[in-house]
Amino acid sequence: MVRKEVDLIIGNANELLTLQGTTQKPLIGESMKDVGIIKRGSLAINEGKIIAVGKTKDIKSKFVGKEKFDANEQVVMPGFVDPHTHLVFAGSREDEFEKRIQGVSYLTILKEGGGILKTVKETRRATKQELVEKCQKTLKIMLEHGTTTIEAKSGYGLTTVDEIKCLEVIRLLNDKNPIDIISTFLGAHATPPEYQSNPQKYVNLVIDEMIPTVAKRKLAEFCDVFCEKGVFNIAQSRNILLNAKQHSLKPKLHADELTNIGSAELAAEIDAVSAAHLIFASDEGIRAMAKKGVIAVLLPVAAFSLMNGCYADARKMIDLGVPIALGTDYNPSCPTETLQLIIAFACHQMKMIPAEAISATTINAAYAVHRAHEVGSLEVGKKADVISLNIPNHKFLGYRSGINLVDKVFKEGKLVVDDGRKIYE
Repeated sequence: MVRKEVDLIIGNANELLTLQGTTQKPLIGESMKDVGIIKRGSLAINEGKIIAVGKTKDIKSKFVGKEKFDANEQVVMPGFVDPHTHLVFAGSREDEFEKRIQGVSYLTILKEGGGILKTVKETRRATKQELVEKCQKTLKIMLEHGTTTIEAKSGYGLTTVDEIKCLEVIRLLNDKNPIDIISTFLGAHATPPEYQSNPQKYVNLVIDEMIPTVAKRKLAEFCDVFCEKGVFNIAQSRNILLNAKQHSLKPKLHADELTNIGSAELAAEIDAVSAAHLIFASDEGIRAMAKKGVIAVLLPVAAFSLMNGCYADARKMIDLGVPIALGTDYNPSCPTETLQLIIAFACHQMKMIPAEAISATTINAAYAVHRAHEVGSLEVGKKADVISLNIPNHKFLGYRSGINLVDKVFKEGKLVVDDGRKIYE
């Protein structure tokens, strides 16, 4: 039998985590525990796509690789997908970190002009090039830790000009980085200082000017709103997101992070793609999300950063059939780039088992950004976004934390990280 020549064969994985059979819908309930393990697994890759998946002996009998990577009994799995980041911002908030340690609440800091509003001031002052350079450093760390696709939000401009600036930065970064970056417009992140006396006027600006401009220039795929007490209420959030849908921007929400105001119910009502945080979501809201298939993007390190000891009830959500994804919520108050740490927190603080957390950072996260047809699992026809980990089995994810477990990262079949270090230029 003549073997077909391909660009790359990745073989001899102790565990090849395929997440196969998931292209129709996200994993829910018990199915989140099945990560599609093939012992001694292998992949054949050609022209950046996966063309065969199976046992190493079977793949080698059918294909010969121009290049070969022996996984040497490592774990090989899909590249991580981060479905919730606030990538583009200037400055930092270490002073507010100390305030939170001393018991000052997130909303109090925001009311005093800190938090998001502090970052808005610094981001408005920053040039596009300065923002690009800062983001490049962040993306390098993300890639080295195995993340190959991310969602990135605007939200630290809060003027039409500055929101556009941030979205243009995201577009530039997507063009010059191996990581795929999916853009979300978050003009409704906070009410800027110049509109504090008339918040509704700012909501009108978002609806009447920002959304049409973003949509016309095709600068974002999604629209998000921080729906929270003291930020944007249910009526305002509904109005913004329904208008965004009319401009073909898909809706997302920051929901019930600090209080329960019914954001989860709103996410179900408007058929949002996802709702994030959900620390204080009601049982009714969770059930409504399950019924509508709204993906819960849980952010355990963001919850940890709030220092109030509360986490989203992942076990209840899984039991009720809500599809769960996990994200970093990378932002100035939660500057965490690695989904490996998120998996550890999901296991330790939200009682997800490693397999569930892996499902939530791969295929379900891909669904949360409408990319499950391309990434999130190792299946024929999908992008060859593949990572190898220096661990003997998948249960070490979550169990061993604090170091980078990634050995190699392949982006569309190209080696971009070797020995945990970025080599792509």
